[in-house]
Amino acid sequence: MHHVVAFRAGFHLVPGPLAQTLAGHSDAAVQAGRGLFAKDTATWSTDPAIQQKIANRLGWLSSPALMAESVGRVKAFAEGVRRDGFTDVVLLGMGGSSLAPEVLRAVVGAAPGWPRLHMLDSTDPAAVLAVTTPPKTTLFLLASKSGTTIEPNSLAAHFRRVLEDAGIERWADHFVAITDPGTELARRADAEHFRDTFINPADIGGRFSALSFFGIVPSALMGQDIESLVHWGIEMLADAQILSGDSTTNPAVGLGLLMAAGAKNGRDKLTLIVPPALEAFGLWVEQLVAESTGKQGVGVVPIAGETLASPAAYGADRLFVRLRQTESVDEAALDATMSQFTDVPLLTIDFEEPTALGAEFVRWEVATAVAGALLGVNPFDEPNVSQAKDATTVLLKQHAATGALPMPSADRTLAGGVTLTLSSAARSALGTATPESFLSAVAAGDYVGILAYLGPDPAFASAVASFRSAVRAKTQAATMFGYGPRYLHSTGQLHKGGANNGLFVLISNTPATDVDIPGQDYSFGTLELAQALGDFNSLEASGRRAIHIHLPVPDPALLASALQLLA
Repeated sequence: MHHVVAFRAGFHLVPGPLAQTLAGHSDAAVQAGRGLFAKDTATWSTDPAIQQKIANRLGWLSSPALMAESVGRVKAFAEGVRRDGFTDVVLLGMGGSSLAPEVLRAVVGAAPGWPRLHMLDSTDPAAVLAVTTPPKTTLFLLASKSGTTIEPNSLAAHFRRVLEDAGIERWADHFVAITDPGTELARRADAEHFRDTFINPADIGGRFSALSFFGIVPSALMGQDIESLVHWGIEMLADAQILSGDSTTNPAVGLGLLMAAGAKNGRDKLTLIVPPALEAFGLWVEQLVAESTGKQGVGVVPIAGETLASPAAYGADRLFVRLRQTESVDEAALDATMSQFTDVPLLTIDFEEPTALGAEFVRWEVATAVAGALLGVNPFDEPNVSQAKDATTVLLKQHAATGALPMPSADRTLAGGVTLTLSSAARSALGTATPESFLSAVAAGDYVGILAYLGPDPAFASAVASFRSAVRAKTQAATMFGYGPRYLHSTGQLHKGGANNGLFVLISNTPATDVDIPGQDYSFGTLELAQALGDFNSLEASGRRAIHIHLPVPDPALLASALQLLA
C-alpha cells in the first residue's frame, strides 16, 4: 500500500505574500478540519436549519470505505457488460454526475478490450448528433442524483428512441441508472427493467460524489483498477485527519487554508497548472471549488485551462497550484517556467500515478470543506443554481404559449447577422462606449468568464482559446471558460453568488440541424437557447456585467471575428 508520508513529502507550499495570513488562520484551519472529521455541523453555521441540511451532506467522508466494500459488486457488473459485447458506454449526466468520470476517462483511460466511455453533458443538437456509437453495443449510463434533471432525462428520451429505431426491442437492457434512493429515476429504472440500478447514499452532494457509485461505476466499465483508486482516497482521508501543529503541512487541510487565505487577501483566482495529461482534472476542480465557495458575495475563483505565461502576465489576484507528474519527463520545461514564479503563492503537489486521482478527489473535497468554514459559507449548498433553472422553465413556458423564445433586442448587429446584447450593469459600466469595447469595463481583480452554448467543433474551441489569451494580454484578467449548459451545474453558482468581480461573455447560436425531444413540445435547440437566455437573465438579475453574442448559424469564423472585435 502507499504511505501517508508520501502525501506530506509531495506537498510543497511556498506562501509568498500570503505567509502572514496563512499563519494567522492556521489554528482556525485545524479547528475546521477537526470539525469536518467529527461531522460537527457547527463548523460551518450556527443556524439550526442550515446545520440540519449540512448533516445530510457529509456522507462523502464515509463513501471511500463504502466503495471499498462494493468493489466486488461493481466489478461483477462491469465484467457482465463486457461479456455481453458492449463496446461503448455513453454517460448522460450533468455536473457532479459527469465530471469525475470524464476526468477518469481522460487521465486513466479505458483498458484494452473494455468499452470506451463518452460523456454527454450538453443539450446542443450538434453534440447530441455527434454520439454515433453503434446502438446494438452501446450502454447508456443515466446518472442523476435528483433523478429529475432536465438535461439527462431529455437525452435519455432521445437515446431510447435511437435504440428503438435501430430495432432493439428491449431498449431498457441498454440502460443503467445511478441515482439517490426513492427518486423518480429509481422508480422508473425498476418499472422499466433497466439492466441495473446503483443507489447512491442520499447524504452525498453531487460535486462530492467522485468516490461514490457516480465515479466508480463508469471507472469499472472502462476496466480501471477501482480498488487502487478507492485505496488512494482512503489513504488521503486517513492522512488529512492527522491534525497536529502546523496545518500548512497537512496535504488536504493545508490546501483549504491556502484557498481561503487567498480569497481573504484579494488573491481569489486559484490558478491550476497541470501537464496536458491532467488537463481534464481542472473541469472537476472548477465545479467543486466554484460551486462550494462562490456564494454570499465571497468565493474562490478556480482558473483552469489557461495557457501558462511568464509571471509578468498575471495580476496580483492570483495564487497558483501545480500538479506535477513525478513519473513524467514532460515536466522539465514546466519546471523551468515555474522557477520564475518566486514572489507569488505557489503550491506544488506531486502526482504519482493515474489512479492517484482517488487521493486528489479526497484532497480537494476536504480542502474545499475547510475553505468554506474559513470563509464563513456553507460549502454544501448551491442557492443560485436554481435561479438559472427557474429562468429556463419560465422561458420554456413562454415558448409553449407563443411558439417562440423572447429574444431581447440587440444593442448592435454585426456583419453576418451576429447580435451583441448588453446587461444593464454592462451598459452602465460602459457609459457611452459601444458594446465592442466591453472589455474596457475590466478593472483590477476582475475575471472574464466565457460561457459557450456551442457544439463540440474544435474550430469553436480554438476561437475561444485565442480569445482567452487575448483577454489576458489586454487586461491581465484571469479567464474562465465553460460550455453551457454544463457550467450551470458547475461554476454558474459562483458567477451569480460570488463577488461581483466577473464579466461574462455568453455565446449562443442557432443550430444548423435541430433534434426534437420525444415527449416534449420543444427541441434540443430550443432547450439550449432557453438555458442560455435564462442564464443571461439571471446574470442580469444579479447585477453582473455581461454581453450576449448570438450567431445566426454555427459558424466558427463568425464567432472568431466577433471575439476579435471585443479583444
